[in-house]
Amino acid sequence: MICSVGTALLTPTGLAMRRRKREIKMEGATAMFEQGVIRPPSEASSLLVRVTRNCPWNRCLFCPAYKGTTFSKRSVEEVIQDIDAMAEAYQPHSSQITSAFLQDADNLLLPTEDLVAIIRHIKKRFPNITNITTYARAKSLKRKSADEYKTLKEAGLTRIHTGLESGSAAVLQLMHKGSTPEELIAAGQRVKESGVSLSEYIMPGLGGRQLSAEHAVETARVLNAIRPDHIRVRTFALHPQSPINKLVAEGQFVPMSDDEIVAEIRLLVEHLDEMHSHFHCGDFSLNLLMQVDGYLDTDKPAMLRELDAFLSLSKEQQRAYILLQRSNPALQYSIDVVKDPKVMEQLLPEITRLDARGDDGFNAYIQHLKSYQLPQPQTENWQ
Repeated sequence: MICSVGTALLTPTGLAMRRRKREIKMEGATAMFEQGVIRPPSEASSLLVRVTRNCPWNRCLFCPAYKGTTFSKRSVEEVIQDIDAMAEAYQPHSSQITSAFLQDADNLLLPTEDLVAIIRHIKKRFPNITNITTYARAKSLKRKSADEYKTLKEAGLTRIHTGLESGSAAVLQLMHKGSTPEELIAAGQRVKESGVSLSEYIMPGLGGRQLSAEHAVETARVLNAIRPDHIRVRTFALHPQSPINKLVAEGQFVPMSDDEIVAEIRLLVEHLDEMHSHFHCGDFSLNLLMQVDGYLDTDKPAMLRELDAFLSLSKEQQRAYILLQRSNPALQYSIDVVKDPKVMEQLLPEITRLDARGDDGFNAYIQHLKSYQLPQPQTENWQ
């Protein structure tokens, strides 16, 4: 899954943007161009160029971003018109625009020559752009040849973002991901061999309590085989409209508490090789311990110490930290904050009040807070 959202510096996007056409007023004229609803946080300052609409698979149980929509490909001519409109709209700021991101969920299924034409036109109209990135699914990545990736790289494609989510066959099947571990490995290795930077997204908690250990160990195995440039952690949160709720009611899926997810991440990191991959927790506020962030070949011991520091807290202190961090997701608290008796004195009465709500009252409240950080479906229909 790739569902992190935000507001771009120069090209606003995100949940509030429901219209397909973005309007920019310029000296009595109006420039119009399309934008999708999500992009990675790392692309916050990027020019957002919509190449396809929505997701061609769109069956993953955990992802709300494109539910209720239909996938379609845009013509090269239509995308080029958008790029020209953007060049006019952002002309006063064009020197500040150094990166572009291609939307929506899977652009690598397009013919290579179409992507090359789009990339070259972006670079023509925005000559200061040095980085062009895109989303893509594993099946599409696997279909491109080494020569095609070389052509895309020479044209200007610098990075591919893709949702691995899990290396566990059981988790992938449960969540209707539509990929196998072997396909994920083959796709990732194909990109890495080409020299294009690869960013893989993983989702701690996606296997629930039943599959947690397998999810962690198998995800590490797949990542070790791929050796991506970036591993981006996207902690699972249960959307209130998600069909996963039906699995919960049937006992097929037991959501994990934050402390259990931290233990799962600890198991994952322990099994990851000390490779030159940047392990990112700091770019997504649904990750409880955003400070667990660094390169695996140099920072893995420090990341494990930070995870152990949380896991060594008393249960009371863990819950206090979780409440504090989840209530203020824009901030990043040191684990030591809950070792202050005055802080605990303020937080414990609220924890007691939440517990009094009924069975699992505290964790239910925390899950509720986390759900606010998820993208919302574009329609009322999850299907």
